[in-house]
Amino acid sequence: MAEDDPPSAGGSTVPGPFNFQTQVISTSPVKSNIGQRRGHRYKHSSISTQHQIFQEPPQRPPPVLPASLPVPTVREAWKSMSRDQRVRLYWSLCHLAVASWLFFISEGSLAMMALSHLVFFDAGSAAVCVAVDVLGNFEVWRRSSVRHPFGLERAEVLAGFAMSIFLLFGGFDLVSHNLKHWLETKGGHEPHHEHAHERVSAGEVDWAAFAAITSTAISAYGLKNHARIARIMRVSWLAKLPTHFSNIFHFLTVFFSSLLLLLPLLSIKSYIWLDRTLCAAIAASMFLFGAKLAMAQAMMLLMSYGGIGGNEGVSSVMRDIEAEPGVARIEDAQFWQVHYGLCMANLKICVAKGCDEGAISKLRSRICTLIQNRLGEGYGRGTSLRWEVTLQTSVDATF
Repeated sequence: MAEDDPPSAGGSTVPGPFNFQTQVISTSPVKSNIGQRRGHRYKHSSISTQHQIFQEPPQRPPPVLPASLPVPTVREAWKSMSRDQRVRLYWSLCHLAVASWLFFISEGSLAMMALSHLVFFDAGSAAVCVAVDVLGNFEVWRRSSVRHPFGLERAEVLAGFAMSIFLLFGGFDLVSHNLKHWLETKGGHEPHHEHAHERVSAGEVDWAAFAAITSTAISAYGLKNHARIARIMRVSWLAKLPTHFSNIFHFLTVFFSSLLLLLPLLSIKSYIWLDRTLCAAIAASMFLFGAKLAMAQAMMLLMSYGGIGGNEGVSSVMRDIEAEPGVARIEDAQFWQVHYGLCMANLKICVAKGCDEGAISKLRSRICTLIQNRLGEGYGRGTSLRWEVTLQTSVDATF
């Protein structure tokens, strides 16, 4: 090693064979040119303008629909509720409590147990009405977006479809209970429960049935329960009743509750017979109208139309459109319902030669009015549907 070499005679050390002195090249940070385009400094020069190498990208128009809208949380929904909405929420909870009370005191009466199923359906529909009213405070409920093209209003149809399935299964449950009690009386088998006036003494008022009538009336007038469902569940023989009770579900609850008020006035034998008959009638009505409601809501979810008149109503409108002056033929037509308050009609019409823009504009207006008046029951009515009509026209090329 150089350090171990002996000093020379003159007192100086012998230099080593290598020089390892550190040398600083630069103290500034190193800049990387990776990803940078060469020649960008000449973007606005005469060379770039002459050869058009660097061009500005075309300006994109702003999107018509937002990609998505924020869905409110439970806390945001609670803060947005008005005083009236809070009262409606509290009453829906009270309605649910009445339904639970009817179910737990229905021991000894099949008809009261069946009535509790109807009241449960009313209470669930009341809760859906409150949720719809609260979500209407937010923009995401009605405004369209890329993620939800029709807002969140179709969620109400889905909730109603779930309630209609509850009606169907409730009807099956009541049939099984009624059949079980009927089989217990056959073959000399003693029933597990004696069917007597166990809930209400003879001659007394059945306060449970009275509570069912009261809760249904308050929900019908206060919450306007089933108001949207009534648009697809029209029953002609109920049209003469008041508006709130022309709904089949309100009518069923009030009607069977009124009959239950008469049961304590009957003898034990008549009580048992009428109790089973009412249970069977409620089960049949729940199954019948639940199936009809489920079919109507399923058609909405599948983007089809089964509203006023069904296929016959649409066919009648198509014939009237073809009879319009200037219409040569209808090439394509699609009618479908989005939710309870919105339907859409997409038409492709071939017009006769010689129709100018003014004539086509008037034809478009007449067709929109015709569809709205015939299938939506016209404007200015509380139960009318809003129709959005898109019309595509082409000139007839045949001679």
